[in-house]
Amino acid sequence: MVMKKDQCIMQCTFPVLLLFLLLQLVSCLPGNISLHRESPSPVEQLPEEQLNVYDRILLGARAEVKKGVRYDASYQVIDYPGGDIDPGRGACTDVVIRALRHAGFDLQELIHKDMCANFQLYPQLWELEEPDPNIDHRRTQNQMVFFERFGETLTLEVSAETLSEWRHGDLVYWLFPDGQQHTGVISDRTNGDGIPLVIHNASIAREEDCLRRWKIIGHYRFPPSAGSD
Repeated sequence: MVMKKDQCIMQCTFPVLLLFLLLQLVSCLPGNISLHRESPSPVEQLPEEQLNVYDRILLGARAEVKKGVRYDASYQVIDYPGGDIDPGRGACTDVVIRALRHAGFDLQELIHKDMCANFQLYPQLWELEEPDPNIDHRRTQNQMVFFERFGETLTLEVSAETLSEWRHGDLVYWLFPDGQQHTGVISDRTNGDGIPLVIHNASIAREEDCLRRWKIIGHYRFPPSAGSD
């Protein structure tokens, strides 16, 4: 069969046009944030010598996104201190752990030492008789207790009046509808309303507009900023 010229053009062009339209649609979906942006964020534009501890926490979290870390919350035996699972894998809590290590704080060691001295203050949910440095710091419940004890506890509200209290490098904890807890690191990038994006890992590490997506149950700054209790 001889194909007319116009038919050939339409058949060759249609798949390309369809792909273009699909890409445009995906790019407009709420909360869709590219894993790799072309322009650097405000913190990424700062010289190394001007970075503060919260800048470094943010950059440590963003490194998880750039590496495309896949979700893995499985129990693993790791070194202590400074232990970590495969750097290409991790849970939401590993984003926080690695972000803090980038700023010089080993949450594994900090939580383990506090649990050894104050085991009864931490949730007794796993039928443990003593602290376990392989997993304790990777649990959201333990992280929240630690930050309530040694960090700065901040607002849970996200509104025009409270936006100034949400700063990059802060740590947010959510409660999923199924009762599971989740955590992430506040970004220096914002959406059109000025609400900060969040770096987190629920399937793959990503930076997106999700701060108000789930119920917020914790908001901390560690180390505490100057002037806090």
